[in-house]
Amino acid sequence: MSLDQKPVPAQPSAGSGDTASDGTVTDDDGTVTDDGGTATGGGDAQGTPPAAWDVRQAGPWTHRDLAANGARFHIAELGEGPLVLLVHGWPQYWWAWRHQLTALAEAGYRAVALDLRGIGGSDRTPRGYDPGNLALDITGVIRSLGENRAHLVGHASGGTLSWVAAVMRPSVIQSLTVVSAAHPRDLRRALLTDRRQMAAFEHILGFQRPWIPERRLVADDAALVGRYLDAWTGRNQLDRAAVAAYREAIRIPSTAHCSIEPYRWLLRSMARPDGIQFARRMKKPITAPTLHIQGAADPVLLSHTALGGGEYVAAPYRWRLLPGIGHFPHEEAPEQFTAELLDWIGRHKD
Repeated sequence: MSLDQKPVPAQPSAGSGDTASDGTVTDDDGTVTDDGGTATGGGDAQGTPPAAWDVRQAGPWTHRDLAANGARFHIAELGEGPLVLLVHGWPQYWWAWRHQLTALAEAGYRAVALDLRGIGGSDRTPRGYDPGNLALDITGVIRSLGENRAHLVGHASGGTLSWVAAVMRPSVIQSLTVVSAAHPRDLRRALLTDRRQMAAFEHILGFQRPWIPERRLVADDAALVGRYLDAWTGRNQLDRAAVAAYREAIRIPSTAHCSIEPYRWLLRSMARPDGIQFARRMKKPITAPTLHIQGAADPVLLSHTALGGGEYVAAPYRWRLLPGIGHFPHEEAPEQFTAELLDWIGRHKD
């Protein structure tokens, strides 16, 4: 039973400024779609966002839900052609890929932005936030979309899960693009030996306490999330509307708790058998062509921590370090980022 079963009513479509969604259907392939945003749950004493705000923002894309790996996942979808699945990082949700959704669709791709388990419009389950299960969520969504393979693009925590998905289900990943995310083994090594990277992950160390982090994240209309977003960007700050949306999204009940559970697993599993076994499994070479994009001014995932991911890739590998760009390249420099992405997946369409 998920923590989140009650959808937020969608706002009626009345123009470009209103929230719109598609109708409710259940497809033959198991796809379940509805017209409400996921927004209920309990246990972390969060404030509820204003009723007028909806995680399913209107646009040229279509919103629907998919069943995969024992949960329900919200996606925003646009275009036709080879599938490109976009996986957000923390503290964001599918909206982080709004620029790429339209650009990919115009370039002849089927672009799909996913809300990870516990975030946005997807189910908030009481368990299942270890990287292995979250990676199976991603590959399960690809299957639920009716595709055998996809170009996978992941940012930050979504990038970490993309590395994992490429190891666990290599036949499903046609190409891999990882943004602001070190290979899991490199990240583990850095968190054990590199004081600079440990200091950059100070917020994640703070997440290890029970309940207090959740309360801090949603206090004062999620002001702390806004401060994180501002501090983690480079010279090009995120637009205010996007920051406001991310602050609203973290306040959906149970989201603060569910969204930091993977970070709790990351640190608490370091010396446990499951964490050690996971690190060993990540030694397996990645067979998908891999584009690795990193902001040179990223204060969260330091560039020297991310550098070296090609060691684990037994396929074409390209490293791109973007000067002056922080933790969110796809939003800080969307045109530059999208050009890199389109060039890479265009080289590996077949």
